[in-house]
This record gives sequence, structure tokens and C-alpha cells, in this order.
Amino acid sequence: MGFLDRFKKKDVTLDPIDFSLIGVDMHSHLIPGIDDGSKSLEQTLVMLAKFESLGYKKVITTPHIMSDVYHNTPDIILGGLEQVRNAANDLGLSISVEAAAEYYFDETLLARLQANEELLTFGNKNVLFELSFHAVPDRVEQLIFELKTRGYQPILAHFERYLYYHSNPQKASWFRDQGVWIQLNLNSLGGHYGPEVQRQAEKIIDHGWVDFVGTDCHRIEHLMILEKNATKKYFHKLLELNLQNKSL
Repeated sequence: MGFLDRFKKKDVTLDPIDFSLIGVDMHSHLIPGIDDGSKSLEQTLVMLAKFESLGYKKVITTPHIMSDVYHNTPDIILGGLEQVRNAANDLGLSISVEAAAEYYFDETLLARLQANEELLTFGNKNVLFELSFHAVPDRVEQLIFELKTRGYQPILAHFERYLYYHSNPQKASWFRDQGVWIQLNLNSLGGHYGPEVQRQAEKIIDHGWVDFVGTDCHRIEHLMILEKNATKKYFHKLLELNLQNKSL
């Protein structure tokens, strides 16, 4: 070892976080065959077993409702949930499974609200919604107003993944000021979606602008990546925040 090497800061190896401290995953795609998530009941059961082994007590799975691609309805989602619950029980899994939806913000979501169509929710009327990845959406303020006036609590999915907000991480604070809670994908912290998304995730953690975390799990590989990265510093920093997951 050279003389200067003695003064180099050594990397600190952290223990993996205890996922039971998060307790509930509120963003995943585990109903088989209805969106871009699980393709079969067998895949779903493998993922649920992994969630349980990681320490999660509950999974609230949130299939896409997206008018151009995934024409899911509450009946489709809740019917799939019943199938999953029965199979998980037969397998002897103890993890609790619930379902809501991840609503894509397009013209049909506003139409659903204006027609007083009941949305799939979790917790205290929480509604998970996502924005376009490609363009800054119009009428976000109207969407928030329509949700809030109908008694829903909006939660914006994976804020860190919207590239058009990367130059303006303070937009997360703006959403929270409007009464919208912010959800972060855990695998963003391991670089799964690229370094820019990871940096944005770290920024909003540093500012405390995260209310929920989710796996956004579509396949077992997502949980394996999560387990692999659970020693990283920002996973530990997350646990210092007042996350809402355990309230669900």
C-alpha cells in the first residue's frame, strides 16, 4: 500500500435493510395475464413467496388501467385477486394480498371521475396514478382537483422516472403542496432505470419528498435486483423518512 493510500476514505459496507420496516408494498403487477406484469399464476406465487421471504407482510398489487393498452376493470382485477389469494392460501403463504390499480392519466381518467365512476383504491381512498413518460402532461391541476373533491387521496407513481422533471426535482414538492403524495420505486436506487433516474431518486430522498415506496414488481428479477441492492446507502436513508407504507 502506498503512502497516499492510507488517507483514502474506505468504502463502508452496510447491512441490507430490513424490508419488514417498510412492511407493505403498494405498487406491483401480480395479477396474472392482465397487463405487462406476471404472465402466469405460477410466476405470481414465486414473487409472493419472495416478498414474504424479504419480510413484507402485505402486497397491494396495482395492475395498469390504461385505455389504449390495458382495458382492465374492477371486476377483472378483483376476480384475479381472488384467484391469487386462493392459490397463495393453498401454498401456505402468510403474506396478505390486496389489489387496487395504477391509473394512467389520459382523457379517460378525467372522464371516469366526471362520470362519478368508482375508482379502485387502497388504504383510505388512496388512488395510484402515473403520468406519460414522454411529454409533460396537460391538465394535471384539473386531475388533482377532480380527485380531491371526490374524496380520493392521489399518489403519483415513480416521480423520479419522469425525465422532464429531472431538471426540476422541486416539482415533487409542488405536487405535495397540492395534496399529492409521492411514490418512489425502490429499484431506482440501484440504478435499474439508469443513472439519471437514480440521481433524481436520491435528490427527492435528500429533501424528504417521498411518502411511499414501492417495488413496481413485474417479474421475479425485480425482487432479486432489490435484494441485491439493499445494502446501498440510500436504502438506509429511506428508512429515516416518515414513510406511509406501514399505515396501509
